[in-house]
Amino acid sequence: MRPTVSSKIRPNRIPWLFGYLLSTAAILLLISAPVLSQDDPKETYKKHLKNAAKLTRAGSFVEAEELLRKAIELDGFRSDAKVELAYVLTKQRRLGDAFELVYSVAEKEPKNARAFAVLGATMLAGGRFREARLSFFNAIKLDRREHLAWAGYGMLDFYENRIEDSLENLRESVFYAPEEPDYLFALAQVSARAERYGEAADAYRDFLNASNKKDVDRRERIRGLINFLRFLGNAGSLYRVGGKERTVVDFELVGNRPIIKLRINDHPRELRFVLDTGSGISVLSDATAKRLKIKPVTKGGFARGIGGDGKFEIVYGLLREISIGDVNLRQVPVYIRKFHSDAQEVDGYIGLALISKFLTTVDYGAKTFALTRRSNDEKAFRENIGASLPLRLTSSGFLSGEVLLQGIDSPLNFIVDTGASVSVISDQVAREDSMLPFAGEETLRVIGSAGVTNDVRTFRLPKVTFGPHSERDITAIALDLDLINEASGFEQAGILGGNFLRNYRMTFDFKNSKVTFESVKPEKQ
Repeated sequence: MRPTVSSKIRPNRIPWLFGYLLSTAAILLLISAPVLSQDDPKETYKKHLKNAAKLTRAGSFVEAEELLRKAIELDGFRSDAKVELAYVLTKQRRLGDAFELVYSVAEKEPKNARAFAVLGATMLAGGRFREARLSFFNAIKLDRREHLAWAGYGMLDFYENRIEDSLENLRESVFYAPEEPDYLFALAQVSARAERYGEAADAYRDFLNASNKKDVDRRERIRGLINFLRFLGNAGSLYRVGGKERTVVDFELVGNRPIIKLRINDHPRELRFVLDTGSGISVLSDATAKRLKIKPVTKGGFARGIGGDGKFEIVYGLLREISIGDVNLRQVPVYIRKFHSDAQEVDGYIGLALISKFLTTVDYGAKTFALTRRSNDEKAFRENIGASLPLRLTSSGFLSGEVLLQGIDSPLNFIVDTGASVSVISDQVAREDSMLPFAGEETLRVIGSAGVTNDVRTFRLPKVTFGPHSERDITAIALDLDLINEASGFEQAGILGGNFLRNYRMTFDFKNSKVTFESVKPEKQ
């Protein structure tokens, strides 16, 4: 779930320690013995490469980078250290430096499969999907055992919602490199997305066995997730749909966020939930959970979020039933957490997983929310598919599309987030010279999942474009999106929030990762 703006306006890296214990006799022998030869540079080079690979798998990227640069100093003509350094830089999201380094190797060595795999990984991290796919294809064509390319293919398929293809390619990568933590983690994520909760739990367990034991916080989160996945695996089918095939309900538009009334379990009182396409799983406030006597299933460490001290406890729950209008869904997983509320009191957030089995329409003009499974509705949408825009699913469950900002030449990946009242640009985008003229003097107060942040910079963007649709004079706040990008899998440069989306009627086809936008003129608030 992304930040809300109030009405005022909303792996530990542990250096490796090396010690050598020598007996007194050995020391005397070394002192008295003549120096016969120095260390072989070739052997030192190989040793640096080997140790850097271990550090990379452990998430100690700074230390791995240092060793690889030493290897390059020893022998600047060899390319393998340069390729691995590019991979480490990609892991640190220093994508420009990584691209320059690995592209030069791939250009000079057109049969270097590893170089093309790392080049693909760099392009994928930057959201350049077409170029990434070509690089991965070339790597596997050169060497079918190039596991990084198989993993890259798997993540590409995942982002484009081809879940079964993704699983097949990720299993191939794990087959060739069973001790690589990144592949096991990706396999676990996609297995959970495919609702194979037992397999996901097993893959996360294997990840813990293969990964850095010193990353205590992350390991605690994953242990809690494994417990929850085991529970879900025994709970039967999730998100079981009942009721009518179609429903339409009204919503309030408060602070540019659609607020929908729904019911939980057998409680007669309607609850107020924000429709939040910026969240994969639905969220219930701890106060509402206590009032409805909904108990946690398990806990799992602390998550990092925007605002406050940057952390909040992960608490999992399972709702027996949620009813929206004439449809209902049974066995709905939720997060339960404290809400850092403002004047807009809400009980929870509707995440993508809850509505992903429907063709979903959010009409900001009529202020209606529609869910349908009728075949005629789905057929009509797909016959008009030429008017739709592609969306990608991030690793963390967000929907992302390509957005153009006036002043920046290339398209940028933005999360499409009905739960954010205002749009967002990353600090990195805000630092671009072309953005400086659009900086505003006003600062805003941001309410995020982990608390409140005051005095956030604002920008007045002259033109924001998504597909053929443009809006002018859009307010955006500048936030550090590193937390989002660490989990998203490919770089997100901003968030398309309610102050842009409120001008449209949007229909989401989650199965095919498409959305249509039709212009509307909502009433002024």
